[in-house]
Amino acid sequence: MPRTRTHPDSSYRCDQQTLTLETRGRGTYNITNQVRELVQASGVRIGTCHCFVQHTSASLILCENADPTVRRDLEAFLARLVPDGDRLFDHTDEGPDDMPAHVRAILTKMDLTLPVSGGQCLLGTWQGIFLYEHRTDAHRRRVTLTIQGIA
Repeated sequence: MPRTRTHPDSSYRCDQQTLTLETRGRGTYNITNQVRELVQASGVRIGTCHCFVQHTSASLILCENADPTVRRDLEAFLARLVPDGDRLFDHTDEGPDDMPAHVRAILTKMDLTLPVSGGQCLLGTWQGIFLYEHRTDAHRRRVTLTIQGIA
């Protein structure tokens, strides 16, 4: 349900929306178009779009959007850095990918703030916004966007 606030004597707007995404397990999921659509619908012409994933085992990244090998290489690097089943971790209640997923999420961030100009997210030519699922099983993830600025 959209929640839009407009100050009576100004053109300031604040809109908050939540995307619900079904993942198929570990990997990156391009949410660029959904974010762009919500920014355009908000009526904000210049301001910011803050994106926040409401989970501790998923994250948000800005990454190369044209060549999928970039994201595969990132996953290979994180698998080497934080391998599933590492005996270093005590927190394994939900399986061998549980604690590594938390570490990966912390390393890659759970939020992004993007500039908005001309009613559009300012992204570089090759930048895409991705939800990064760090668990091996499918999950339902929520990403809350707060879009604010001048209409």
